[in-house]
This record gives sequence, structure tokens and C-alpha cells, in this order.
Amino acid sequence: MDEAGTAALERIAAALERMAPAPMAAPDLSAASAFVWHTDPDRLEAVPEVSRVALDLLIGIDRARDTLLANTRQFAAGLPANNALLWGARGMGKSSLVKAVHAAVQAEHEALCMVELQREDLPSVGRLLNHLRHVPQRFILFCDDLSFGHDDAHYKSLKAVLDGGIEGRPENVVLYATSNRRHLMPRDMIENERGSAINPAEAVEEKVSLSDRFGLWLGFHACDQTQYLDMIDGYCAAFGVQIDADTLRAEAIEWQATRGSRSGRVAWQFFVDLAGRKGIALS
Repeated sequence: MDEAGTAALERIAAALERMAPAPMAAPDLSAASAFVWHTDPDRLEAVPEVSRVALDLLIGIDRARDTLLANTRQFAAGLPANNALLWGARGMGKSSLVKAVHAAVQAEHEALCMVELQREDLPSVGRLLNHLRHVPQRFILFCDDLSFGHDDAHYKSLKAVLDGGIEGRPENVVLYATSNRRHLMPRDMIENERGSAINPAEAVEEKVSLSDRFGLWLGFHACDQTQYLDMIDGYCAAFGVQIDADTLRAEAIEWQATRGSRSGRVAWQFFVDLAGRKGIALS
């Protein structure tokens, strides 16, 4: 090859190098106990202070709390543990439970970290796992509000976390996901597969079996009025809000009636309004 050809190839190589993202620097995992995974470029961003509520303020989900807490303690201690899918009614504390359990167990095992992974970034999960595989810390991958729609192939990337492919899932990583859907996909999507596929049973099985790969299924159901009021009483006691019991009950019931729903989220929203009216700061 002549000199001009060599120079042209060198320019092309330099241009490609500039276009390619720089490799991710080794993350400082001692900077925090919680991180958010970002892509373009790949990086783990430390979260110095996680937005969460205390574990003892989560009322009406005792079974799910105890099961997830035991599973997380096993994992943090280096023992076998399952991936967990928290599914069910909206606003009933699925995300809050994951963050509260992490805080409770991290106080006992400092090496337990949490990494939040957005559903849109699932195709990059293999790169994330490569960064986490050979470090001493243990990681809860947290994917909030996980669901898949029509023509959404991201669910295939999720199998890399749940099954791990030929390498297997890293021993120091477990996935906790929350979803309003038990099978992570809308019913009409499953029915469409059944009606249009050459082999309907196989098409449905591929999608429904995704949720089967979670070892723990923790169901969350709508609360009744007693649980709703108990949640608000718990917040009042924890933050020192003083109010007559009958007045509190009447205002809380009126609040949920105007919202047309009753849940842990509605209880917290009422309490935020109440604390503001009472001049109580929430920290």
C-alpha cells in the first residue's frame, strides 16, 4: 500500500476512535451504597441519599416485607438468594419496600449496594454485569415499574440478569423488580400472541415464562380502610403530628373519597398535606 493509502487508513482509524465511547472507568463503589446506571456513556452515578421511608412505616404488607427481608439478608451474607418480582396494586409500597429493605440490611452488611436500572437501559445490562462481576461488594439490581408492551424486545435482555447465559448470573448480583402486572405484559398482548402465532402455545409460553424466572413472587393488594387509617396513624406518630383522632379519621376518609382510591401512596399524600397544614417539616 502506498503512503497516501496508509495515511487515509490512519485518518479513518482516528475518526472511529473519536466516535467510539471511552471505556468506563472503574467506578468508586465506596462513594455510596446506592447507584444509578446510566448509558451513553456507561457509568455508575453515586446516590448519596436515597429517597425512602423507614421499614417500620410500611403497614399492611407484613408477609412481603418479612419474605424480602429474609431473602436480602441471605444474599448479603453470601448465601443463596432468589431474584424477586414485586407485583400488584399501584401505590401499595412495592418500590418503597425494596429501598427500605436495602437500608435495613445495609446497616448490617456494609458491602450491600443497590443499583437502579431503568427499563430502557435493559439492553446494556450485560455491560453492567461485567463491571459488577469481579468486585467484592454485593448488588441488588433494582428495576422499578417493569413492564413490556407490544413489539418490545427488551424482555429478552432481562434474561441475561435472570439466567445469565453461558456465564451464569454473577454470584454477587440479585434482581428485584416491581410491576403492576404479574406476568410483566398486558393481557391483550398475550392474547394477541395466542391468536396470531403459528404455534400459539409456544408464543405465549415464551413471554409468560419470563416472570417464572423470578424465584420470589410477592403480591401486593389494595388496602382496606382500617389499613389505610393505620398507615396515617403511623406517620403521625413517627413525625410527631398531633391531631384529634376523630378529626384525623374524618379528614383522611374525605381525602381518599375525593381521590377515588385507597392505597399507601394516597395515605402518604394525605399525611404530607396534613403535616404542611400543621407546620411540621418532614425530613
